[in-house]
Amino acid sequence: MNQRLFGTDGLRGQVNIFPMTAEVALRLGLAAGQYFRNGNKRHRVVIGKDTRLSGYVFETALTSGFCANGMDVFLVGPMPTPAISFLTHSMRADLGVVISASHNPFMDNGIKFFDHKGYKLPDSVEDEITALVMNQDTQWEYPAAEQVGKAQRIKDAAGRYIVYLKHSFSNSLTLDGMKIVLDCANGAAYGVAPSVFEELGAKVIRVGVDPDGVNINSKCGSLYPEVISQKVREEKADIGLALDGDADRLIVCDENGRILDGDQIMALCAHELMNKDMLPGGMLVATVMSNMALELFMQDCGGCLLRTPVGDRYVVEAMRRKGAVLGGEQSGHLIFREYSTTGDGLLAALQLLRIMREMDKPLSDLATLLEPLPQILKNVHVERKIPFDEVPKVQEAVRKVEDALAGKGRVLLRYSGTEAVARVMVEGENPDKVEMYADDIVEALKKHLR
Repeated sequence: MNQRLFGTDGLRGQVNIFPMTAEVALRLGLAAGQYFRNGNKRHRVVIGKDTRLSGYVFETALTSGFCANGMDVFLVGPMPTPAISFLTHSMRADLGVVISASHNPFMDNGIKFFDHKGYKLPDSVEDEITALVMNQDTQWEYPAAEQVGKAQRIKDAAGRYIVYLKHSFSNSLTLDGMKIVLDCANGAAYGVAPSVFEELGAKVIRVGVDPDGVNINSKCGSLYPEVISQKVREEKADIGLALDGDADRLIVCDENGRILDGDQIMALCAHELMNKDMLPGGMLVATVMSNMALELFMQDCGGCLLRTPVGDRYVVEAMRRKGAVLGGEQSGHLIFREYSTTGDGLLAALQLLRIMREMDKPLSDLATLLEPLPQILKNVHVERKIPFDEVPKVQEAVRKVEDALAGKGRVLLRYSGTEAVARVMVEGENPDKVEMYADDIVEALKKHLR
């Protein structure tokens, strides 16, 4: 089988267009149920979703597939992706499922899985499940009628997750007196996120907490950090926090409205852990997309940056192999492995607030550690994802830019794992030249990949 259903973060696409159809979701439920069912014991799966209208379609289809294959289903409704990771492990379930397209617009949706420990599935397992789904001759191993599964809703899931998050915040600290602008992107965290910070004592200015099924990520959330930046200045708040649709990523701004990305947050947190001798081997794990300045910063601190392919699950896999405790992505996925098995925007926000409280400093004073190199990221829509090394003209354009950078910058060319686009990233010392170099590569892609 040559086709992969799964990308860098699960299955994703436009609703009612392959692969995001009810039929595929039903077969995914059947396939995953069959794959994870082992022996005669009752098996459990936790299913959560974000606020997209289409979530009802895929929730129902998956539930049917799992129940038909003998698994009991626990439905928790709209909840952040990391909450499903936590609940899967906490409830001793065999599998966790999230129905979400993360930061994508409402017309897209996606499906991703967690194993019984709360970790995203490796490629090899996804491929085996894909093979069952795509093979129309698959013989489903249906259990006897009395062994089919049942479905039920878990009403206190939000409370469980809130308590878990608060336990990651020092018992000796509160957020009393802090004013926080919180943008939930009209997504999965609209209900739980404000409660977390308010229960710790903060005054929360809420943004993006009125989902209607189609407004998720619409001019709000982590893709539009200028919203929290403006609101922080208007409200004279201490910090702005912006989540994405499934709340597994975080972008912040300081009290002056200056926006900080995942690299800058990682630098701050890594520096604090190194000062406490709590960063094993001085190692921070990030992806190939992280700014070159982060790598140089870690070297200057006596540590190192380990890079992985794009996708927070690859970051987590590397962290587990190397024993690292901190990792993440420039886009705002941040993993604190002491507490979590996946990226968690709310957990990351609490760790950042803890540092601010312990050091008794505003974020603007703490966030000066890393000054990113000028970086441009551009997307080019493609019909087919042809390997770049098979397109000589594209390779030639990349070589010309690399020669011009003369070792004082980077070029990264890759296909998105979740969208039909090629991503062009160029870093260098001169922002005008970086923009020009990126445009040159984009033109080569448009000419030779369409």
